[in-house]
Amino acid sequence: MIPAVRVRSAEDALFAVEAIALGGIPVAEIPLTVPNATKIIAQLRRENPNMVVGAGGVMDEEAAQQSLDAGAQFLTTDGLDLELLDFAVRHEVVVLPGALTPTEVITAWKGRCDFVKVVPCAQIGGETYIRSLHRMFPRLPLIAAGGVNQENATNFILAGAVALGIGGELIPSEAIRRRQAERISELARRFVGFVKGGRIQVESRKQHVVSS
Repeated sequence: MIPAVRVRSAEDALFAVEAIALGGIPVAEIPLTVPNATKIIAQLRRENPNMVVGAGGVMDEEAAQQSLDAGAQFLTTDGLDLELLDFAVRHEVVVLPGALTPTEVITAWKGRCDFVKVVPCAQIGGETYIRSLHRMFPRLPLIAAGGVNQENATNFILAGAVALGIGGELIPSEAIRRRQAERISELARRFVGFVKGGRIQVESRKQHVVSS
């Protein structure tokens, strides 16, 4: 899972990241729309050495370089930007470009990305769309993002997603405002359970096919 920590301040971001880590998710994407995002990334890397911290919504090479200078371990984009993809490949940093159509998925993969983030999923068919893409590209690592929640998380894994991008459903703005760390941690634990449960079912299906 890749939680997008969309909050209003550095204090909120640090609070959210600690809460999701306690819930079993050692990954955080800090969108560059968050005030002082690169400073937050740098602080997280210093204070949470076991966390994998990345920069989200990267729009250009300058922002990408600033993110790497701050210590970002991966970059994500909200759309397919081949120049940014090439930048990430040249700098040997993990990159998750956003893509939507089959053509964009192919183009992203040919650009040597590490994963393809299919976004936004919910608006174009949700898990049904991911399943269709997975059938077309069974060997491509697809990340489902945009509209992932507790009700459909397992279904996205069953449909073929290798990971999930999650935002407000994991880190509710009310929980941030009220400093409800345990609420966020519990949501994190639930999402971890959904993903694990989905993967168990996927493996069971594979074994059933082999045995048949």
